[in-house]
Amino acid sequence: MLENKQEKKLIETVDHLADDVLDYAVRLVREPSTLRNEASVMKVAEEELKKLSFNPISVPIDPAGLAKHPGFAQVPWEYEGRKNVVAVREANAEGGRSLLFNGHLDVVSPEPVDFWDQDPFAPTVQDGWLYGRGAGDMKSGVAAMTYAVHAVDKAGFGLRAPVTIETVIEEECTGNGALACLGAGYDAEAVLIPEPFGPTILTNQLGVLWFKVSVRGVPSHVQSAPSGTNAIEKSYGIIAALRKLEDELNRSDVPPKYRGLEHPINLNIGIFHGGDWPSTVPAEAEFHGRLSFFPGVSYDEICRRIVESVEDAAKSDPWLSENPPVIDFYGFRSEGHSLDFDLPAFSTLNGCHRALMDQDAREYVATCTTDLRVFNLFGNGQATCYGPAAERIHAANECANIESVLHVARAYALFISRWCGLVE
Repeated sequence: MLENKQEKKLIETVDHLADDVLDYAVRLVREPSTLRNEASVMKVAEEELKKLSFNPISVPIDPAGLAKHPGFAQVPWEYEGRKNVVAVREANAEGGRSLLFNGHLDVVSPEPVDFWDQDPFAPTVQDGWLYGRGAGDMKSGVAAMTYAVHAVDKAGFGLRAPVTIETVIEEECTGNGALACLGAGYDAEAVLIPEPFGPTILTNQLGVLWFKVSVRGVPSHVQSAPSGTNAIEKSYGIIAALRKLEDELNRSDVPPKYRGLEHPINLNIGIFHGGDWPSTVPAEAEFHGRLSFFPGVSYDEICRRIVESVEDAAKSDPWLSENPPVIDFYGFRSEGHSLDFDLPAFSTLNGCHRALMDQDAREYVATCTTDLRVFNLFGNGQATCYGPAAERIHAANECANIESVLHVARAYALFISRWCGLVE
């Protein structure tokens, strides 16, 4: 139940802005903002913030300045010309608590596009769903959070504490975008991220890391294949050893919140390269993997166990024991976290959910990672995800439920009212 006339007016204002929320989401989805191609979507975000009378600021990622930060992920690509966009809605009075909305605008590749029913970057609306790459993960959420803040101004209210709108890159691979913004001083007492897990309150998420294994063989013509060493086939045993590690991680020291979930720890071999000619025994192969790990386990510990697994597999093979694989760690290096459901910011958010839905929000225990890693590990506030309902994220025909997007905008506006405080 809404508590006063201010809240009712604020929710009515969000509803009046529904078409604008959807239009903004559509324009964001239209931009193919894969890794290192984010400039066009960040321009759309920047122009939208200006149109809504915010003062957006560009925040670059400075690898030299962040190099010694424990959360910074080393990568093989460049950062020149790439940026995040941040705007702060300053307070008009005192007495409230600060808030930051964070949303990422980078998306994963839509390939292979022939799996899609339409162009993944030609957003379409059908039966109450917005379709397109990034519609769920998480451009619709960015539209919702942006217009939740705009609704405060549109309804004629001021704020008792500042609210920050933060749109970032590289959530899908490093978290360096959000880390750069935190390093630039953008933080708050509460942080909300509209990841597409539905209107739930995320309390736990796993750690995640990326790695690459390079294997060398000996080339030869296929007519004398036994005289060569097939680097691709030598990779099989290493992957099998990593699968064994995955199984061990799922069975040992499982935290209470994860004991009811089937197979929470997942290894993914996401990239495999090897060879260059069908009639030549391949002399080189490499594969890239992603492995998750439970809260409370350190990044260094999982790196060590990966190295040990690969080394043990190599020792059992005469060739690999003399020509050991090379392991590189890059990209994700984030540890997990576990928080209480009754933290003040979470309780306030649950109260907003209850006011709109007449029931408590569900707790969400995530088997993935999000930019929460930056705020809960290195920031000063209480951070959680609460977002729209989406289907097939990272897959073909990704979509977001439009009514759930509007619900998030309402809940966020209500949270601003109750957490930050409004003034006439």
